[in-house]
Amino acid sequence: MTAIVESPEVSALLDELTRTVGREDPYPRYHRLREISPIVRADDGALVVTRYADCVAVTRDARLGHMPPHMFDFVSPGWQDHPALRQLFTSMLVSNPPDHTRLRRLVSSSFTARRVQALRPRIVEMVGQLLDRMTGEADFVEAFAFPLPVNVIGELLGVPEPDRAQFQGLVRDWTQVLDVITPDVLKTADPAATTIRDYLAGLAAERRKQPADDLISALVAAEEEGEKLTEDELLTMAALLFAAGFETTTNLLANSVVALLHNPEQLALLRDDPGLAPGAVEELLRYDTPVQLLSRVTWDDIEVAGVPVSGGERVVAYLGAGNRDPERFPEPDRLDLARADNGPLSFGGGIHYCLGAPLARLEAQIALPALVGRFPKLDFAGTPERRDSLAIRGYTRLPIRLG
Repeated sequence: MTAIVESPEVSALLDELTRTVGREDPYPRYHRLREISPIVRADDGALVVTRYADCVAVTRDARLGHMPPHMFDFVSPGWQDHPALRQLFTSMLVSNPPDHTRLRRLVSSSFTARRVQALRPRIVEMVGQLLDRMTGEADFVEAFAFPLPVNVIGELLGVPEPDRAQFQGLVRDWTQVLDVITPDVLKTADPAATTIRDYLAGLAAERRKQPADDLISALVAAEEEGEKLTEDELLTMAALLFAAGFETTTNLLANSVVALLHNPEQLALLRDDPGLAPGAVEELLRYDTPVQLLSRVTWDDIEVAGVPVSGGERVVAYLGAGNRDPERFPEPDRLDLARADNGPLSFGGGIHYCLGAPLARLEAQIALPALVGRFPKLDFAGTPERRDSLAIRGYTRLPIRLG
């Protein structure tokens, strides 16, 4: 039977992943952790899995869930006094059944495949407009990777176009709490969360008086088996959808462009055959996923990665590591847009599978072929600046030359 490994090397590898040196390129460290053992213990007591099969099991096993509310005080004492933490810890993102089931059912009735697919013509139009404005050299994040998804999710939610640009910095400040929570992080995250919530409260109030064909109006009206979202739940849900709706997609687009520029033969394949886009997006999600890890807690005594684990243990699944597992993906460190039998872990799994996955995929499938087709001489115009985060992997600045 496999044993949980604790060693100075494991501690050093996991420590490096919390610092800039490890976050810049975590994949060699993931490989080494997987070579040492399928499951290791971090210094804070958390169990870490890095194999694809084990990450899948963690995301899908109903015997694992999110940390129950009474445990939040142990992780972040006084969390209820911090708007950034309160807005995160009371959201669907970290809830468990039956609350999660009710909240997801209510929002799923509004966030439908039909509503997402209806956006396709508008996304095509937005992509064209953004590409038309790009000339010479540009910061890809500022010029394209941020404005496209923020306008798409803004349109879906019903946020007026002039109000959308302010949210890039606000959401980035708020979502810092997904990494290491420190007093300095909370100094910027708390006011950002408050500003986001106050804005959405005003928008929801307007929609109650005058409903429109948007997601905020649908959430206001959403009802399932006699249950409606409370005001607090509605605002928390709207903030979560808005943040997730562009933060992940912005990083997907930027990560994809960097990967393609580092692999010009693959970029040429996509440029010459835009029909590769659906499979290409899956491979780009696998190769450098925007969401690198997720955390769960065991409800009962179970086995994880073949190891007996007691109830109440925290388990961290490194999705970025699972996506590079050679047992699942031959030559995992090679970008192959034509890779068959792909199945990236990038949107999680089980009951917490990302609600916005179809929208993120649709945006990338439209945007990336259009970008490389419009600018055949696309190249770097400077050194990309990476977001200093492990949980959320992306870039704050990506200088490109359009040719």
